[in-house]
Amino acid sequence: MRKIVAGLFISLDGVVEAPQTWHFPYFNDEMGQEVGRQMQESDALLLGRRTYEEFAGHWPHQDPEKDPMAARLNAVQKYVVSTTLTDPAWQNTSVIGGDVTAELARLKEGPGGTISVTGSPTLVTALLRDGLLDELNLLLHPIVVGQGQRLFGDGLGQIPLTLTRSATFTTGVLNLTYTRS
Repeated sequence: MRKIVAGLFISLDGVVEAPQTWHFPYFNDEMGQEVGRQMQESDALLLGRRTYEEFAGHWPHQDPEKDPMAARLNAVQKYVVSTTLTDPAWQNTSVIGGDVTAELARLKEGPGGTISVTGSPTLVTALLRDGLLDELNLLLHPIVVGQGQRLFGDGLGQIPLTLTRSATFTTGVLNLTYTRS
């Protein structure tokens, strides 16, 4: 059975929105290796519509010869959870709509490897709530952002998690991996 694994940059105050505005001072080789490891372990990418639109507006226009991440993201199978997107233009993209929980459960039962979720905090929260998220990888940055979308809002309820792996990078970033208890 396939796993769905999410990886997010997060601040000490739980902000996951617009990490490009606050996380780069903490990006180093250690973080690059971890992000690369997570990418290499997956054979598909699952995105929410907003993250898809950001990625589709950027990555197809990057030179895959010069940027290995562009080559990887452009080539990988992508699934977008959306009720409004009907005709995705980015290569290798399929839309998941309707009964998303049932469709994702069916996708997990199918052939293939790990399905990686990048960004898409609303989707990550829904996956966790619905019992579909197998692993949550957080790169916890030592910064208080003060505003922006937080990963967990009110009304989610309690979801016990087990810390299965942790490491501290030289920048003070904590690399934390959780599974459901």
